[in-house]
Amino acid sequence: MKRRLARIKTVQALYQIEMTDVDPTEAMHSVLEDGEVIDSFFESLVFGTVEHLTEIDPLIEEVLEHWSLSRISRVDRAILRMAVYEMKYVSDIPMNVSINEAIDLAKGFTGEEEPGKFANGVLSKVAKRLDN
Repeated sequence: MKRRLARIKTVQALYQIEMTDVDPTEAMHSVLEDGEVIDSFFESLVFGTVEHLTEIDPLIEEVLEHWSLSRISRVDRAILRMAVYEMKYVSDIPMNVSINEAIDLAKGFTGEEEPGKFANGVLSKVAKRLDN
């Protein structure tokens, strides 16, 4: 599974986990197509994001202006959480790659530009905090 597809599947799994409180492993299996298997990158993104939510959510909340995390759509929240997990905990992926992938995902899931701009703004601010 290529990393782009793993990120898409991760967002779907995180969305499902939040919506139904399903186990992460079950959520991962439910988003796979016939013939697809859970690879290590996909698995690490899902489990890592879930395991570090208590550190990830405050980072996002700190940079939101006139918003709260609960007001953001579940899809956008899943994208932001996954990207922040990558930025903070996955050392072999440059932060700008994580941000660009999140922007593309936000646009791709909605078909609009605005979510991509929102993701860029939020994640750029998180990146500055992580660099300090």
